[in-house]
Amino acid sequence: MQQINNLERLAGLITETNQYFLHQVQKQVNTALTLRNWLIGYHIFQYEQQGEDRAQYGEQLFKKLAQQLKDAKIKGLSFTNLYLCRQFYLAYPQILQSAAEYLQPSQNQLNIILQSPTEKSAGLPQTPGKLLLEKLSFTHFVELVKCEEPLKRLFYETQALKNQWSVRELQRTMNSMLYERTGLSSDKKAIVKSYKVGSESQIDDVLRSPYVLEFLGLEEKPSYSEGDLEQAIINHLQIFLLEMGRGFCFEARQKRITFDNTHYRIDLVFYHRVLKCHVLIDLKLGEFSHADAGQMNVYLNYYKENEMEKGDNPPVGIILCAGKNEALVKYATTGLPQKVFVSKYLINLPSEKELEKIILEEQQKSVRF
Repeated sequence: MQQINNLERLAGLITETNQYFLHQVQKQVNTALTLRNWLIGYHIFQYEQQGEDRAQYGEQLFKKLAQQLKDAKIKGLSFTNLYLCRQFYLAYPQILQSAAEYLQPSQNQLNIILQSPTEKSAGLPQTPGKLLLEKLSFTHFVELVKCEEPLKRLFYETQALKNQWSVRELQRTMNSMLYERTGLSSDKKAIVKSYKVGSESQIDDVLRSPYVLEFLGLEEKPSYSEGDLEQAIINHLQIFLLEMGRGFCFEARQKRITFDNTHYRIDLVFYHRVLKCHVLIDLKLGEFSHADAGQMNVYLNYYKENEMEKGDNPPVGIILCAGKNEALVKYATTGLPQKVFVSKYLINLPSEKELEKIILEEQQKSVRF
């Protein structure tokens, strides 16, 4: 050990030491949180399969369980979080591979788990559980399980590991639809390589969710931007109307409304001849945010006051987004004076085999990190 005869140097060394051990503590806490939530998901899934009184609770299981845990003064395990734990377990069965190393003090739990079969992903390569636990936080997994398609989830998981993305960077990448743009581009490797982060009524029956935008028929290009996806939907209005259902009449595109010299644009405006109301559509390339509901409510209030004719019913808003959290949608739209619907759109991607090949190559590189 070197002698330290400079106070500034001493303070610097203490700061470095503190930061190092703080980082180690954070890693341990995160690993423990990740494993705890995976185990909770496992226990819930096993109960759903084998519980003697499972039929008694049915769909109310998560609410009743959350209430019992709340009564037991256990924080952070709300209805939503319990459901998320179950999703996490089903999406990442390979975490079991590392459970033995981390759960030695809790041998009883480990024995129970090892005796029970876990779900397997259908035919896709799996990132080693140890690598996932060491490199990704549970907040990363919260974002990743939003991907319902296993291949899409694997794509973002692999890129997050390779590029050491923060949670915010992962969110930004998913909201920019890198996976979709990669699948639609002819030079897929170039897209991945060049991407840099930081750079109740009749109405309910008519409006369907999700809208499957397989009709897009996008031409193959070297690369696809977010604007390309939006433009493709607008360019295919006739087929879009058929997908929406009977009665939609196109009225405007990028409809401008102005408040004190500040301009806002509504992506698409229709009039529904059966419902006798305007239908406003806002297209979001990323995940639904509560701010989207507020923005749509502004549009609807404007149309109700300025565009409604005699005999019209109040306008309806549809927010088309790439992903949505059902609980957030519920709390963001409940109580609004106008009808606001949030729907997912899906895009059928070509060349999934090519995407899988790229992911496999990237996985092999990630193992070295």
